[in-house]
Amino acid sequence: MEDLIALASLAAIAFGAATILPLQSEFLFIGLIVGGDTSLPLLLLVASVFNTLGSCVNYWLGWYLDRFEGKKWFPASPRQMERARNWYNKWGVWALLLSWAPLGDAMTVIAGVMRTNFWLFTLLVGISKTGRYIVVMWLTVATGYA
Repeated sequence: MEDLIALASLAAIAFGAATILPLQSEFLFIGLIVGGDTSLPLLLLVASVFNTLGSCVNYWLGWYLDRFEGKKWFPASPRQMERARNWYNKWGVWALLLSWAPLGDAMTVIAGVMRTNFWLFTLLVGISKTGRYIVVMWLTVATGYA
């Protein structure tokens, strides 16, 4: 039962951390690794899948968000939106491999605005998110904390 609660907590935090919510999943992820009660591959799978799903929420927000561009309450000016489009057109979908980084959530929203192919988006973001969790797991185990 404790494993189920731990995994559900990790899933919720990993999902939320990939959205616009100010959450960090790495702390719980590391804590669960150090605790040693849950399978490492299972922790990696849950964190990666749910963090990627959270990014998919950002993608769909971006997909529907651009219809409100130009409204007074819209969070970005037309100039900012144009700069974002130009940047995305220059660097392309490959920038999604950095979606694990601090500004990665913004890139996932921009990918939706730019109408990036959803399956390509999911693949690149999944690689990025999983890679980050693999590095965090490796560092935690390699330093002798787990």
